[in-house]
Amino acid sequence: MPNISPETSRILDDVARQAAAPLPSAHGLPPEAYRSEELLALEQERVFARDWICPGLAAEIPNAGDYLTYSIGDQPVFCIRDRSGDIRTFSNVCLHRMTQLLEGRGRAGRVVCPYHAWTYDHSGQLISAKYMGHTEGFDKQAYCLPEIRTEIWQGWIYITLNEDAPPIAEVLAPLAEDTSRYRMEGYVPAVQQDHVWDTNWKLLTENFMEGYHLPVAHKNTVGAWFPAKDTRFFDETYDGFTCQSFVKSGDAKYGVAHPDNRALEGHWRNTSLLPTIYPAHMYVLAPDHLWYLSLRPKGVGQVMVRFGVALAPEVDAALDDRAAFIDKLAVFFDTVNAEDRGVVEGLYRGIQAPLARSGPLSWLEREIHDFTKYLNARLRPDTNSKLEAAQ
Repeated sequence: MPNISPETSRILDDVARQAAAPLPSAHGLPPEAYRSEELLALEQERVFARDWICPGLAAEIPNAGDYLTYSIGDQPVFCIRDRSGDIRTFSNVCLHRMTQLLEGRGRAGRVVCPYHAWTYDHSGQLISAKYMGHTEGFDKQAYCLPEIRTEIWQGWIYITLNEDAPPIAEVLAPLAEDTSRYRMEGYVPAVQQDHVWDTNWKLLTENFMEGYHLPVAHKNTVGAWFPAKDTRFFDETYDGFTCQSFVKSGDAKYGVAHPDNRALEGHWRNTSLLPTIYPAHMYVLAPDHLWYLSLRPKGVGQVMVRFGVALAPEVDAALDDRAAFIDKLAVFFDTVNAEDRGVVEGLYRGIQAPLARSGPLSWLEREIHDFTKYLNARLRPDTNSKLEAAQ
């Protein structure tokens, strides 16, 4: 592997060893994997720039001109619903002096650069550029914002810089049968937030995907409804995702089907799915709601967190006071997120210690082992064949 330092090569060798180990004898990633600047650069190049990234729900931009902004590594983008109803994604950089065009979320009849008012339509085409008449050969028809590959899967927006990536529906095909039961493409957005946490992105990803911590870190919130012994995993390990499910206890405040839900039957009426779509999109899909995180590294020790909640349509329709319900829901999930934030920011402080060592994984951390296999496959695609040849 050219341009990889001996230290990073040692980290990757350790990742490969843990990926190759069976779960009963596997450990987590070494502490150096969470604090290496060089490894983060490799992750940006071989993970985030090549796989599918989720900026949010399609239902969060329901009308023509509605947009949300995001980024893939150093590339800012915006997703916008065009006048035909399709969601398209473009480079969020003006073709004149390279100013960022849009911020946050909103609605734009046209996309107007805040610097010199170069103006683009919903197809990224430049339609107005004042005072350019004296520029030799200038033709606004020759200017169109670079478009980013975009696909919608069960209500989620997925984008990638990789034109050769397999379709997201193909990547997630083994997951589709279970998730389709919930009809989550019809869930109604209720809460959208963006935060920055002081931790490494992999620590937060791993924290979300394992249920081992729920009865402890979340004992005052969701952990009280989590029967750990009933956790179920897919029999196989997949390249693009991992997933677990569990059945909520009968006294759960959230996570059971509304009486008007006619789609789910039997145990599915109080079963939640927890998919993690690699590299950094994860959600809890419950019969009455979903909530999600979409992560972007902001350096080794910070991560940008996009958080959202959506309600099953029958739940939303039955609300007498929607604003009050959503306020209460937001407070509840703010508490859940605060519990996680305390844990993963503490983890990041812990991995700085000279004596820090990663311990063995529990069977409830099966998805961390899956994630290690994914990282190994992306960061050292040659490793598996070498390890197999050596065994």
